[in-house]
Amino acid sequence: MKKLLAVLTIFAAALLVTACGGNAAQDTKADLAKTETASTQTTAATDSKTLVVYFSAQGHTKQLAETTAKALGADLAEIIPAEPYTAHDLDYHDKTTRATVEQNDPAARPAIANKIGNMAQYDAVVIAYPIWWAQEPRIVDTFVESYDFTGKTLVPICTSGGSDIGRSGEALATIARGAATWKAGKLFSPTASADEIAAYFKSIGVTK
Repeated sequence: MKKLLAVLTIFAAALLVTACGGNAAQDTKADLAKTETASTQTTAATDSKTLVVYFSAQGHTKQLAETTAKALGADLAEIIPAEPYTAHDLDYHDKTTRATVEQNDPAARPAIANKIGNMAQYDAVVIAYPIWWAQEPRIVDTFVESYDFTGKTLVPICTSGGSDIGRSGEALATIARGAATWKAGKLFSPTASADEIAAYFKSIGVTK
């Protein structure tokens, strides 16, 4: 009888472990599904009415965007390419590379992997990008055509290895959806200070 009770106890414990393990596996799958769904959207972390959204293939514009968000007390979101750019893609000496081909095609619209799900809450949107081949990257064109900016104030800022902002801001305003107020854009160093950035936004009337 004692041996039978011992066997039954071990069997019951095994069933309990198996059940718990199955629930843990289901929880892990559920958590993974939630993570994958969340990764497709960027949502606000604060009640800020200003959003800094940036595209950065090499990290320089990311640095500027992060400083800008801090200077303005703004939310921050990244434009993530569905197909990341490699160093070879950005070789402007090679006319066959991906970025060169895209920049030479005004109709090119590289796909974006994520979506900003709360764009309607923002009054002002700062768009930060690098200058490629004296223009805004085509993926930034994709971004401005993906949302309705009616009633918003938009400000383009950029980084560059040698060019100025040029007419990239005007080009974005031409193709953007919705009747928005576009402010003059500006080229900044990736290492621009928060004070320098804040002073510029104050000078164009975006902040007080």
